[in-house]
Amino acid sequence: MKYLLGIDFGGGSSKATLIGTDGKIKAESTAEYPTLYPASGACEQLPDDWLRALKQNVAELFEKSSANPADILCLAVDSATHTAVLCDKNFNPLRSAVHWTDSRSRRQAEYLNKNFGDVIFKTAFHLPDTIWTLPQLLWIKENEPDVFKNIRHIFFEKDFIRYRLTGVWCTDYIEAEGSMLFDCNKLEWSEELCALAGIDVSALPPVVSPSDIIGGVTVKAAEETGLAAGTPVVCGTTDTCMEMFASGAVNRGDTTVKLATAGRICVITDRAYPNRHLVNYSHIEKGLWYPGTATKAAASSYRWYRDTFGGSYKELDSSAGNIPIGCDGLIFHPYINGELTPYADPALCGSFTGVRATHTKAHFTRAVLEGVCYSLLDSEITLDSIGIEHKKTAVLIGGGAKGGIWRQMTADVLGLTLKTTECSDSSFGSAMLAGIAAGVFSDVKEAVKVCVKPDSVTEPNSENTEKYHKVFEEYKKIHDALAPIYSLR
Repeated sequence: MKYLLGIDFGGGSSKATLIGTDGKIKAESTAEYPTLYPASGACEQLPDDWLRALKQNVAELFEKSSANPADILCLAVDSATHTAVLCDKNFNPLRSAVHWTDSRSRRQAEYLNKNFGDVIFKTAFHLPDTIWTLPQLLWIKENEPDVFKNIRHIFFEKDFIRYRLTGVWCTDYIEAEGSMLFDCNKLEWSEELCALAGIDVSALPPVVSPSDIIGGVTVKAAEETGLAAGTPVVCGTTDTCMEMFASGAVNRGDTTVKLATAGRICVITDRAYPNRHLVNYSHIEKGLWYPGTATKAAASSYRWYRDTFGGSYKELDSSAGNIPIGCDGLIFHPYINGELTPYADPALCGSFTGVRATHTKAHFTRAVLEGVCYSLLDSEITLDSIGIEHKKTAVLIGGGAKGGIWRQMTADVLGLTLKTTECSDSSFGSAMLAGIAAGVFSDVKEAVKVCVKPDSVTEPNSENTEKYHKVFEEYKKIHDALAPIYSLR
């Protein structure tokens, strides 16, 4: 048996999936790592924690599968985009990685919008916000000048991890599109945008295609991880793109709803749709894009709630199922890191409103789940207003898709039929991508045909949809009332 390996680095954990050349999963492994919040608005992670998780993943996969490391034909790594690792001349990190949900660069984003918004939008297809690398670099420049002056190499999360496996410094064009330093028209680094950040283009990695084999596992990395030296490694790409691939969304018009660290609704199109409310990325299928909306804290809201107030997801889901729609007047806004679609407002804060003495922990739990769904409904309405037509049937992806109550709730709130596949994890998509690079699959379509299997179908309940939409009206009013208060902070 020969194998393909994909490893995803998400908002709080890594997931590794080992598949055979028959497209079937042979073993899986998950390893959590912490997120650091050293100051208000800060969100950081330690690259060493990613590497420890990688070693744990690989060891567990070999233990579960009894696979021979030499039988892995190819591997790929993916992660969320625009999480930068700033390194010195020796490729060593100068500080913790600034996670894409970090909101400290709010003032820098406002400055860029006011003075250079038009040129940035025309070049990078997005307006400055705290999620992008460009404003974050400006924050580093102004607040940590000793770090900034020593930057010689800028990595993105998956690229740093892959560098430690191969010694090769590069990134892919989809990842580059998420930096706000890349010319999305010319598909090359923009000297003009780099100048706004005060960095030289030479600090940015060479750009290749996601499926390009960029090197092999070094002897040192093999000793540290248990992988076989020389194992081919592809560049890989971003987690959402790999999740879409893993779910079979590879054709124009296909729609996905994502319940992961972030929440997204994406529609595959034949062109980009530059719009302040959307995030535009290329698809791995040449000529296609997947413009989509973005809820900044979806499953991460639920994880924050679990970590703060206790309980397992199974226990929390069970208790939430006993609470009626609307949570007896309790409403949660999932703006714990600000919000993207449709507000692009990093100043927004999360909130529970309408709290009464009669509310129990189960009410608060269900309110968190409902609040994320309302944010996704905000996103769906935005897509409709822009004129991007989406199907009434979508594929549900991300870790939140595993929870039956949240899956039904999402279908009801959005009024969509939601399908799931046996595995839509981005690590599965990365393993499929590795299979294309290794020649196991001839192209994207064949990889989907061999690997992707349907699982569940969740139909929306129209009566529930109507009830949720009435609560959504209150949800919007509360946002409108509180937003001016948050902007003063």
